[in-house]
Amino acid sequence: MASSRKANPGRDRESRGGIQVIARAASVLRALKGSSGMSLGQIAEMTNLPRSTIQRIVDALQSERLVIASSGGGGIRLGPELHALSEAARFNVVDVMRPLLQRLVAQTEETVDLSVLRDGRMVFIDQVPGSHRLRAVSAVGEVFPLASTANGRACLALLDDGEARRLLAAEGSQMTEPVMAMLAEIRRGGLAFDEDEHTPGISAVGLGFVDPRGDRYAVSVPVPTSRFAQQRDRVSAALRLLRAPIDQIFGS
Repeated sequence: MASSRKANPGRDRESRGGIQVIARAASVLRALKGSSGMSLGQIAEMTNLPRSTIQRIVDALQSERLVIASSGGGGIRLGPELHALSEAARFNVVDVMRPLLQRLVAQTEETVDLSVLRDGRMVFIDQVPGSHRLRAVSAVGEVFPLASTANGRACLALLDDGEARRLLAAEGSQMTEPVMAMLAEIRRGGLAFDEDEHTPGISAVGLGFVDPRGDRYAVSVPVPTSRFAQQRDRVSAALRLLRAPIDQIFGS
């Protein structure tokens, strides 16, 4: 039986127009990313949109405090409301990642940690304990170094060599050159390892990823060194399987 529903050209045009407005507003916000202030003309040039269109979009974004006039008459910059939304999205990383961490624990029976790179250190922001009686456990909020940890090395591999070297130097690490030599292999293989280097008796495997904001995170699986040899391949395979859903979630 044929549908009696009729096309509504006016509604379709309105829908397409709304999508176009959102896309153009997004292009304006992306143009302003990392800028301390841009003129309407500069935004128009970067987005290939007419200056009159940029003016209308900026006026609408200003009314929502998504952009504001920069101090000193330097043009337009991202506003406080956008930063507040970004902070909310950052905290949601823990909620979004929790089911993946739980799945990883089910696959490996080992503890799984989630950490974020902050001020040259890895900060633990979530953990799901493993099921073994002998297991590695760290407290959420603990701070770990970059050079000697699997999660730290995984995040270093997400940076260019110059930035990675700068962070290692700031850390005062004696392992700068050995770690720098590891980064190419970590990038190729996708995983970083700490084999009894940071904490005696504990080894680990780490996987790094970047969220849309550009923050660097790592999922790591610490394992008592006494069983790391027998668990290494199992943990590595399970972590590699995590790459696809992480990329799907964060668009890495």
